[in-house]
Amino acid sequence: MEGKKTGTTTVGIKVKEGVVLAADTQASLDHMVETLNIKKVLPITDRIAITTAGSVGDIQALARTLEAQARYYQFTWGRPMTTRAMANLLSNILNENKGFPYMVQIIIGGYVDRPELASVDALGGLVFENYTATGSGSPFAIAIIEDGYREDMSIEEAKELAIRAVRTAGKRDVYTGERKVQVVVITKDGMKEEFVEFKE
Repeated sequence: MEGKKTGTTTVGIKVKEGVVLAADTQASLDHMVETLNIKKVLPITDRIAITTAGSVGDIQALARTLEAQARYYQFTWGRPMTTRAMANLLSNILNENKGFPYMVQIIIGGYVDRPELASVDALGGLVFENYTATGSGSPFAIAIIEDGYREDMSIEEAKELAIRAVRTAGKRDVYTGERKVQVVVITKDGMKEEFVEFKE
């Protein structure tokens, strides 16, 4: 039996001031839109978040594991786990399960000691990057980011670029919503989440 098609677009951008993670909020199943209000950027700690593309159940299970590991690390060592350490932990978990893989594409970003952004594939492949995109609309989103990204851009400019990338993907990828974008900004001052809605 052929599986139902799903899709999304999530993006991550790192600049000197911090990290921006953004995603559409539409959940689709084959030709049907199930909801327009799903969160696809999940906080793991107050300084680290992940984006979700792939199997929702797999991503939720991984998020619970990462949250528990982060709390245990804080309790044991008296300091927060860094984004880089959590990215490596996630990579190891996925690699250990490659015989029966989690069906996910994840972007992990945060600001603990400095801004960090990485993408992790279903088999644990880990790449630290300045910007990245996942999901069915990622080819459209990455083109927008590559055209507009500068290392010296402000966090506000990075936020605007991330929103534009997700929305552009939504106009060309039928599985990505374009009406609402979830945006999470993480800086040295902490994490802020907002939803940007468009009428057109």
